[in-house]
Amino acid sequence: MALDLSQLLSKSTSLSTEQIRSVLANTSVLRPSTVGAALSQKTFASAEDLVAELCRELGVDFIKDIPVADISADLVRDLPINYSKQNSVLPFREDNDQLVALTSNPVNLKALDDLQVLFGKRVKPLVTTAQKLQDAINRVYEKSTANLSGLDEIEEEDYDLDDPIIDLLEAGEDDAPVIKLVNSLLFRAVKEKATDIHMEPYEKDMVVRFRIDGLLYDIFKPPKKLQNAITSRIKVMGNLNIAEKRLPQDGRIPLKVGGKDIDIRLSTVPTSFGERIVMRLQDRSNVVLELEQLGHSQANLVTMNEMIKRTYGIILVTGPTGSGKSATLYAALSKLNEPDVNILTVEDPVEQRIHGLGQVQVNAKIGLTFSSALRSFLRQDPDIIMVGEIRDLETCELAINASLTGHLVLSTIHANDAAGAFPRLTDIGAEPFLVASSILGVVSQRLVRVLCPHCKQPYSPPDFELNMLGLTREMLANAHVCKNVGCDHCGGKGYVGRTLIGELLIVTEDIRSLIMQRKDGGTIKRQAIANGMKTFRDHGIEKVLAGITTIEELLSNTQMDI
Repeated sequence: MALDLSQLLSKSTSLSTEQIRSVLANTSVLRPSTVGAALSQKTFASAEDLVAELCRELGVDFIKDIPVADISADLVRDLPINYSKQNSVLPFREDNDQLVALTSNPVNLKALDDLQVLFGKRVKPLVTTAQKLQDAINRVYEKSTANLSGLDEIEEEDYDLDDPIIDLLEAGEDDAPVIKLVNSLLFRAVKEKATDIHMEPYEKDMVVRFRIDGLLYDIFKPPKKLQNAITSRIKVMGNLNIAEKRLPQDGRIPLKVGGKDIDIRLSTVPTSFGERIVMRLQDRSNVVLELEQLGHSQANLVTMNEMIKRTYGIILVTGPTGSGKSATLYAALSKLNEPDVNILTVEDPVEQRIHGLGQVQVNAKIGLTFSSALRSFLRQDPDIIMVGEIRDLETCELAINASLTGHLVLSTIHANDAAGAFPRLTDIGAEPFLVASSILGVVSQRLVRVLCPHCKQPYSPPDFELNMLGLTREMLANAHVCKNVGCDHCGGKGYVGRTLIGELLIVTEDIRSLIMQRKDGGTIKRQAIANGMKTFRDHGIEKVLAGITTIEELLSNTQMDI
């Protein structure tokens, strides 16, 4: 019977044969022969029943069904899942002066002693079978992945992934900590209003950086050994091929965090030390702002409101990545959105969903591109068309044709300033006379950081800064020039959020003439300034004098006008 008992216990617990014999031999309550005799008098339907009876004979508490939902995730916060699995131990509950711990190996006194040191309480073992313990460990640690410290505004139940995630019951021992790490970084990025997450591998380490208010900050340096696991986890979330590490890949991760719909655009590229990952976070739950709320100057607002009421032509918005071009387009479309107007958009991706608009998201995998969607739009009887970006000649020609056939077209194009949009269009192959006759105007914008209202201080700039901006002391008489200081409200940065500085170039007859002559952007810009256009620097100076931003911020984001 003793041999049979050892075999049954070996199958139903994590105890080795030697440990089983030790349990039976060292009990002070019953001798092994007595235990064996008692068990031999009974029949058991399963090995689980046998273990339960054995625990009863030995005076050790046994639990058959583990209430995982009642186990607090806080109990395992400081206990690695690897340790829990390898030592077959899991904190179950805390009583006044003791910790009750689940185990399938009650003779592993070292693990129980470790828990006693970790929790500072006497540990009482509660025996269960090895299979149920492993299942409980997986489920408790899965529950703890979203339970993150320092994120009091975001609750665990508010976190949801639309796409399938790794099943922890099938995951390896190292997967749960990596899932917790990645989720923690995503939570922190949303909480700190980061626009991008950079994961950069190097020879001996890995660096995670957040872009906040346009600047990159070092956040975390995970161990090099976790690099592959972190990369694989993120690629799984973005439905990318985790086996392909030699080619760049693009994907998308939809999240719901704290009631906010977050859309993450994922990009991976291979480098010498592993795959480099950049994730762009877009909050799709933001309310669409009015044009007047974005920060455009009053003079530009008046002109823009007149321009978007035109029945045909092209209005372009330019600026660097992340400069709020989409926000300006959405604000314009929101103003134009009326029941008697048919508005169609093609975007990559759809960042904001607006009732009343027909919004199409491009999908290159199935051939749905800007140009193919735009071609179909012309058969949908639109009044206004918004194209997310003019990237190639075909899209450009279709947009021009749409504008020449009685449609108002809004789009973006990458250029450094408003005047640079025209050479950019001719460079991709558009005919200058078509560009000149179809474009109504170009809005160019970029973002500068806003001073923290709690800590900004009045500032008297030195002469060299005034000279760089073309200002005099007399111009500062009624101004409120301030400098950044830093406080608890702004995290010591001195800035909170960003605002827009922009320029608006209206295509007049003399501008059309220069476009048709294929003149460079500098020549077009000088003519526009002569016509009264206010540049980035001009608009930025207005915001410096109003105490909205700093001279330093303006100088770093603009250059002297030619």
